[in-house]
Amino acid sequence: MRFRHPDGSLVHLAYCTNVHPAEDLDGVIAQLSRYARPVRERLGAPRLGVGLWLARRVADTLITDRAELVRLRKALDHNGLEVVTLNGFPYEGFQDAVVKHNVYHPDWTTSERVRYTLDLARVLTLLLPEDVDGGSVSTLPLAWRAPWTPQQVAMADRRRDRLNRELAGLAAATGRTIRVGFEPEPGCVVETTGQAVRHLAGQGVCLDACHLAVAFEDPAEAVDRLVAAGSPIVKLQASCALELDGGADREALRAFAEPRFLHQTRAGGGAAADDLDAALDRLPADEPWRVHFHVPLHAAPEPPLRSTRHVLEDALAALFGGERALTPHVEVETYTWEVLPDPPDGPDALADGIAAELAWTADRLTALGLKREHA
Repeated sequence: MRFRHPDGSLVHLAYCTNVHPAEDLDGVIAQLSRYARPVRERLGAPRLGVGLWLARRVADTLITDRAELVRLRKALDHNGLEVVTLNGFPYEGFQDAVVKHNVYHPDWTTSERVRYTLDLARVLTLLLPEDVDGGSVSTLPLAWRAPWTPQQVAMADRRRDRLNRELAGLAAATGRTIRVGFEPEPGCVVETTGQAVRHLAGQGVCLDACHLAVAFEDPAEAVDRLVAAGSPIVKLQASCALELDGGADREALRAFAEPRFLHQTRAGGGAAADDLDAALDRLPADEPWRVHFHVPLHAAPEPPLRSTRHVLEDALAALFGGERALTPHVEVETYTWEVLPDPPDGPDALADGIAAELAWTADRLTALGLKREHA
């Protein structure tokens, strides 16, 4: 969906398809008609944005076979969909039975990561709508935090230098600018926006509202910090974490300690655990907790649990409530629907949930003064 900010700029709202398992192009195309088109129809939108996740194997296919890329573009058009952003954080296997730390590999010390990211950028220049000349790709915040030696720092810096050179060349050759946003995440080399400023030196950033919340960052301060440092915010991932007050019964969280994804947990006093099961064993129960578990934007969990929806609302206000829009892309990214304690019962129920999240986000954008464009 498209919105016009009072400053005249266009803001795109999409949902991320990493919620759907697909490791080949046939699977990607099938999910467009099975999920994305029904979501669009539920919203009554003539065109819906999708933030595609294209696994390494899919990116290889699209780079090497132009006919397959044309097939994808036709499938998008047929289903009333458009693409302005790609999620390049997971490399492959994101809906495997166990993901955990695998999602951080290959990292930015490797040639595989920079090649994959550049391939996504090249694909995106060919998927962008005719009237759009810029897109975004989100990626991991360099690597998991350990090991992270001086030699790895130097190697990652060289990879980013290559990325920036080739993105500039791609823009000159195509007339379309693709910006890559490194996404701070708890447990990684770059956990916070402050660390993004220190370690990424003006590189584009993808803000994830769930990650901001788990790090107990104030969204307005985080946005101001990035703007002051000259770090472009290339995308907001609209997401919510789980939250629990100090002294509340921690047993309510146990149903969310599932085996597929990593659920980094932070206590208000600074204590940290890399996964929820470890947190339940050792983090102080008298402090508030926030858990990296993406919960639906529109629906509150059962008490005593809460959603950090207030952090997302503050992030939207910081990015769009001022005189100018500070990012052009908003991507709803609740990839954890299938591992919720009460998951959706089939494709129709999942489409209902995703549509409700998008409707909630659209309402918040219009409340901030953006106007929905219906073309």
